[in-house]
Amino acid sequence: MMTRYKILLPVAIATFTLVLAGCGESTEDASPPSDTVSGGAAPGATQTTADGAHNDADTTFAQMMIVHHEGAIEMADLAVEKADSEEVRALGEDISAAQGPEIEKMQSWLSAWGEEPAPASGTGGMDHGDMGQGDMDMGAMEMDGMDQQEVMAELQSLSGTDFDRRFLDLMIAHHRGAVEMAESELQDGRNPQALDLAEKIIDDQRAEIATMEQILSNL
Repeated sequence: MMTRYKILLPVAIATFTLVLAGCGESTEDASPPSDTVSGGAAPGATQTTADGAHNDADTTFAQMMIVHHEGAIEMADLAVEKADSEEVRALGEDISAAQGPEIEKMQSWLSAWGEEPAPASGTGGMDHGDMGQGDMDMGAMEMDGMDQQEVMAELQSLSGTDFDRRFLDLMIAHHRGAVEMAESELQDGRNPQALDLAEKIIDDQRAEIATMEQILSNL
């Protein structure tokens, strides 16, 4: 009986050792997928960094669209304050909320590209004299033949439904100018992030134009 026990004990120990070794291999095998996942996340993180490859059209697009957006926000904030219609006030809030982050994005691109930031204008609007025009038509920066200061002065003088109607008229013209600028970027630009934003601006602002035309028809 003792002899049989002495024979079985080494066999049991050897079997237990093999089981432990097998468990160790399973633990090691589980590690690489974790490393692969974390390693795969890095490229995604770098996609938020501005691509340095750009041309003059990209620079002009960013500089001019920043100023253009600033003008839209100035008008939109006034609509939030003065509009008679709840729809117009809500529209103003939406425009301001959407275009503020886009301004920050384009400012970060210009910094990353080593380009000059868009020049500040006196009223947050469009200072045409300081802007490099590139291939973009400066008419895209005007509304009904007026510059930003003239537009703001007119809107300030209005109230009630008169304000709402004129605001919508002018913002529709303003949005059409942004679409024109974005289309120029799609034609001449190079930077992938700038091209993506140009497409987004075209889609967003055409949708808002349709909304404003509908609101205007009901006033």
